[in-house]
Amino acid sequence: MHTIKVIGLGFALLGLLLFIAPRLSASAGRPIPFAIRLFLPLWFVGALINLWIGVTRAGYTVAQEAPIFLVVFGVPAAAGMLILWLTSRIAR
Repeated sequence: MHTIKVIGLGFALLGLLLFIAPRLSASAGRPIPFAIRLFLPLWFVGALINLWIGVTRAGYTVAQEAPIFLVVFGVPAAAGMLILWLTSRIAR
């Protein structure tokens, strides 16, 4: 259940960045690529923090937490990349 909640946080971060990016002048007219470029490293750090908590507080080994890390990072990251790919195809 914890993994699902953390993945949900990843989707929430992705949604927040996709919502905020068009309102930022730094996006320079390309808010979706800007949001995804922000999201991927931020979410990678978030997933690493989740791994660290699993190792230090829950008592799992890094080998036990590594597959969970891949799922926690990979599912929202894949969704972000899919959004980027779909919107770039529409823009053509």
